[in-house]
Amino acid sequence: MVTNLSDQNSLVSVWMSEIRDKDVQADRMRFRKNIERIGSVAAYEISKTLTYRSATIQTPLGETDCGILNQQPVVATIMRAGLPLFNGILEFFDKADTAFIGAYRKHNIDDTFEIEQQYITSHELEGRVLIVADPMLATGASLNLALNALIDYDKPVQVHIVTVIASTVGIELLKRHFPDVHIWTGAIDDELTAKGYIVPGLGDAGDLCFGKKRQF
Repeated sequence: MVTNLSDQNSLVSVWMSEIRDKDVQADRMRFRKNIERIGSVAAYEISKTLTYRSATIQTPLGETDCGILNQQPVVATIMRAGLPLFNGILEFFDKADTAFIGAYRKHNIDDTFEIEQQYITSHELEGRVLIVADPMLATGASLNLALNALIDYDKPVQVHIVTVIASTVGIELLKRHFPDVHIWTGAIDDELTAKGYIVPGLGDAGDLCFGKKRQF
C-alpha cells in the first residue's frame, strides 16, 4: 500500500514546496525542520493503524479509560540523510526502540554506483512493527538492501516506509520484493536520471541537511 500525504491539501504541501525550492534550501535548519515535520505527520498517520488496549487511568479527580498502545514500534533510519525524518517520527513515538543502518552510494568512474552497507544495529524485531525512515526512495536499492538485512533473522508483523519523495520506480521495486510493506511519502515523482536521482525531486537530501560530503 502507498499513501501520498500530498493527495489532500494540508501543511505537508507547504513544507514540500519549501523543501523543493532551491532558494529556500539555502536555509539548512529550515530544510531539516520541514523534513522532521513530515516525519511527525507520517508517524501520526501510522499510529492510526496500530493496535491499542483500554487502560484505566487515575486522574487527580477520578478515573477514566484511555487507549494505550499494545506495543511500541521499532524506528530505523539509513544514515545520514534519514536522521531528520527519523527524529520527526520519534517526536511522536518517543518510547520506541531504534535501529540504524550505515549505507551510501559508492560511485564508479563510469557514473554507475553500488550500495555500500557497512554498519547495522537493531533492536529485536520479531513480532514488532518496523518503521524505516529514508527521505528519498529513488531506485529503491538501498532500502531493499536495508530491509533484507533487518529482517534476515527477525520477522516484524508490519513494515512501514516513511519517505519525503518516492519515485514510481522505487515504489514498484519495493512492492515486488516486499508486497506487504506500507509506504508513506510526501510526494511521488515519475522520473529518474541515468544516475538514479529523482526528477524533479529536491537534490541530495543528505548534503542539504548536513553539507556536502567527500567520498573516501
